Amino acid sequence: MATMASATIPVGPAFAFTMATRQIRVVTVDEHELVQEGLAALINREPDMTVVAAAASGREALDSIRRHRPDVVTLDLLLSDMPGDDLARRILAEFPRTRIVAITSAQGYQHARRALDAGIQGYLSKAAPNSEMVRAIRQVQAGRRAIPGPVAAGIAEHLTEEALTPREIQVLQSVARGNRNKQVAAQLSIAEETVRMHMKNILGKLDANNRTHAVTIAVTRGILRSWDGSGRAAGRTANA
Repeated sequence: MATMASATIPVGPAFAFTMATRQIRVVTVDEHELVQEGLAALINREPDMTVVAAAASGREALDSIRRHRPDVVTLDLLLSDMPGDDLARRILAEFPRTRIVAITSAQGYQHARRALDAGIQGYLSKAAPNSEMVRAIRQVQAGRRAIPGPVAAGIAEHLTEEALTPREIQVLQSVARGNRNKQVAAQLSIAEETVRMHMKNILGKLDANNRTHAVTIAVTRGILRSWDGSGRAAGRTANA
């Protein structure tokens, strides 16, 4: 009867780590190829994570996530085809167990607030150290949030400010596209005097000097998106 050859089984810490750990599968979403390549290089050098796909738009991201079912998605909030927080909601509606880390150049506490309201578990600036990005992926995969102290403090600080109402935001969005009061009134089916009243309230709440200043403040804080729903940036403001 033939004897079965004995096999050598590797032992030691490296083998134990391989057996115990499943790699975290990551999809990166960013319009800039250089950023995608940098994230892939950063993530793939970690033994416990790997990039399974990269997407340059919201549509590509949804396709990649449906195909690869990643554990974590890194997401730039400033995509040209859809706002990042809208994409996050769509991802989580289909795949509620997916974890999302925003790695973004978006400025303003409202961007962060909308991202967190959409269900994003991590929020980092693209200027964050590489070690923080890797740590954030591990944290959200483990079921924890990864929100830097300054971001959380900024959101808490601005919660006490008097917020613009949904109607005031609509008025300011229309103004940002270059519309005068009469055009804003026609678009929103309200009186021109009502538009003037809303603008007065907006200027007061934002501590703005004029309409253009109000739009600039609103975009900087993330109250308004420069993306206007058609893939174009919001237009020049018109005078009253």
